[in-house]
Amino acid sequence: MQNLMTEADLSMTPSARAKLAELFQEVDEAIQGVRVYAASGGCSGISFGMTFTDVVNPNDGIRDFDDYKVVVDDATLEHLRGVEIDFVDPGDGSATFVFNNLPSAGGGCGTCGSAGGSCG
Repeated sequence: MQNLMTEADLSMTPSARAKLAELFQEVDEAIQGVRVYAASGGCSGISFGMTFTDVVNPNDGIRDFDDYKVVVDDATLEHLRGVEIDFVDPGDGSATFVFNNLPSAGGGCGTCGSAGGSCG
């Protein structure tokens, strides 16, 4: 049985919800939802991403919206609580989903974000 997530677990701005609803109009019926996942690496220690999924596992958390579901596994949900997903479109072709309120993992990598700098 999946766990139902709440706004406290995962919030989404109106623009993110609208963009996902639009995207779900274009995907195959086999797609069950969009999976939010965590990947380690970089200065923050954790980065988040999203992908369409056709599998919902019994231990996944589900946030059910009208036109789609957001799916998060238990391990990712631990890092995701309090994060807000937004969709930003500055009009220059660089529209993207962004994750706000990311947890601070520290680590102190002073070269991140600078030209030629890398963490690792």
